[in-house]
Amino acid sequence: MKQQSTKMILFPWFVCALGAIVYSYEYLLRMSPSVMQDELMRFYHLTGLQYGYLSGSFYYFMYVIMQIVVGLLMDRYGPRRLLTAACFFCAMGAWLFACSHQLIFAMAGRFLIGFGSAFAFVGATKLATIWLPPERFAIISGIILCLGMVGAMFGDTVLRALVDTIGWQPAIRSAAVSGIVIAFIVWVVVRDTNPYHYIKHHHVSTMSEVLSGLWRMLGNKQLWIVGTVGCLFYLFLSAFAEFAAPAWLHQVHHLTRSHAANATSMVFLGCACGAPFWGLISDYFRRRRIPMIIASSGALISFCTLLYVRDLPITTVYVLLFLFGFLSSVQILVFAVARELTSVRSAGTAIGMINMLVMISGLVFPPLIGKLLDLNWSGLIEEGSRVYSATTYTIAFTALPIGIFVGILLTLCIRETYCNVTYADSDVVHTIGH
Repeated sequence: MKQQSTKMILFPWFVCALGAIVYSYEYLLRMSPSVMQDELMRFYHLTGLQYGYLSGSFYYFMYVIMQIVVGLLMDRYGPRRLLTAACFFCAMGAWLFACSHQLIFAMAGRFLIGFGSAFAFVGATKLATIWLPPERFAIISGIILCLGMVGAMFGDTVLRALVDTIGWQPAIRSAAVSGIVIAFIVWVVVRDTNPYHYIKHHHVSTMSEVLSGLWRMLGNKQLWIVGTVGCLFYLFLSAFAEFAAPAWLHQVHHLTRSHAANATSMVFLGCACGAPFWGLISDYFRRRRIPMIIASSGALISFCTLLYVRDLPITTVYVLLFLFGFLSSVQILVFAVARELTSVRSAGTAIGMINMLVMISGLVFPPLIGKLLDLNWSGLIEEGSRVYSATTYTIAFTALPIGIFVGILLTLCIRETYCNVTYADSDVVHTIGH
């Protein structure tokens, strides 16, 4: 009996940890171009706009359009097969990206990585709704995001070291092989049903029920507002840390390439620490809006200090980058709000819809910032790569604080859920407070 009880406690966490590892792996692939920006621009002779398309748009295009479909599939078929296939597609995309010598094939590789990555976060959070207590969804989502940031930090430090040692193509090929291994482990361990949980019906029985739930969500104005807020708050990753932060730190704050990558990892470290923290704080006080407003306002101040104050001490730069990531990670609460506005049986679809809106930031803003960089470029080229001035970066990155400020204003329009969990799957829902 004791052994059975231990299994009941530990195995659900192990299953969800594997889902989080898949998310961490896809995150490493997602942000990998940022630590090899100069190498990619030199190898493919890219402009800033083209780099924005390669690193952001070709990844996020497939990621974004797949999100609702992924949510529907997760609710209908469960996460085991889908997460296994997702790892495989990410690995194949990484291999194609690493082996290509023409830009079109590199973009196709990023396209495949985006397709596979589309399943990762939704699948990980769907596993959480199946295997772990629903009243702790915010903190669990924070832990999942935390592990994703560990993958990003691994990319910033270890991947940069690999690029310096063996080159960017062998480094990405190594990551591709790792994806095949993860896919095999997920297939062997993960299960779609939880025999220990008191909620037995985790998936709807027919696609018509899934589509009916989707139709109700599309008509829910609150979900659209929540998703838009998440999109604007996510700019700290999609349009900064994942995009051009290392190059900006190298050019503006005069860090070496290696130190710039390490400094960028402070954003991911801050996010890794902040996401579980904000989930815990939000659950404890049974509030979603107030933590979002306070933390995002602090993130806005931190980034504006980094962007507009020149000649900051290096230690201050590191601290501000950490604070920016820590405070911006409050964005994870939008998924808890979405979960509380919908039923457990439609959780995958709701999370997919919100994640689609969130990831639009990566589809739109990297090319926008890349275009702004090109418009203000002085024409300087070093070792085959464009060099942008500090003023040019300041002008381009001003789009971020504007977006975050608009997100803060929209947060005031979100209805407070008080952490009440929805269990019914109809227009009239029932909630349980805690």
